[in-house]
Formats: sequence, C-alpha cells, structure tokens
Amino acid sequence: MAGTTRIDKYLWAIRVFKTRTDATDACKGNKVTVNGADIKPSKEIKAGDVIVVRKGAIHFTYKVLATLEKRVGAKDVTNYAENLTPESELAKLHAPVETFFVKRDRGAGRPTKKERRQMDGLYSDFSAEFAGGWDDVDDEDDE
Repeated sequence: MAGTTRIDKYLWAIRVFKTRTDATDACKGNKVTVNGADIKPSKEIKAGDVIVVRKGAIHFTYKVLATLEKRVGAKDVTNYAENLTPESELAKLHAPVETFFVKRDRGAGRPTKKERRQMDGLYSDFSAEFAGGWDDVDDEDDE
C-alpha cells in the first residue's frame, strides 16, 4: 500500500528504538499503541496516525508526518514525526532518585537475617522521616 510502512520499521527509522528488534519486541509487549489501539509489529501506519510508546514509566507520543522505510539522521526526524509528548511525562525523566547506601566492611560477606532486618528498619525510618519531602526539613529549622 502506497504511503504506509510497518510500525516497527517506522519506530526504528525515527530513532525511538535503537534496533528494529527492540521496536518489534515493544509492539509484541503491548508497549506501543496507534490511535489508541494495541498493535502488532506488522501494522501499517500512515501520515496523521498518533503513536504512543511506553518506555519505563514514560509515555512518549508522536504524530506521523510522513512515512519512511530507511533510518534517518537525528536532524531529519522532525520531517517525519512530531513529538507530542506532554511536559508532565518529560518531567519524569528528571525526577530525583533517592538512594541510601550502608557501608559494609570488605570480606564481611552477606548480611545475616538480623543485620538485614536492622538495615530494613533503617531504610523505613529514613523514608518515613522524609516522606513529605525536603521542604519539611527546612520548615523545622525556621521555627
């Protein structure tokens, strides 16, 4: 059919996925929808279709401007797809990730059950204390 291309090939060509196999696996895993419907990797798309791709917790949204068969350079992607991803989804990329590390002596081996329970208690105390965010800590100092 003229003016159409396979969804997996298109997602690879506009650089949403690094390999065509990744694009195919995403389609098979129901991580890609076209116009609100789950699709197979062989689904033909055309100009005007809206594609939603879930990568982790983020839903990227693209509008097909033109179809293509071969991979294009990053600068040329804007000629074929329009990124409609809302700012709220893009903000998830920059969300802070809190990590907590307990130093163990080298050669100490795996923690025992008792040590593991102590570490879990420490983690839960820490997360409960800062559940409201870092702003709560500043408020206590002002009083």
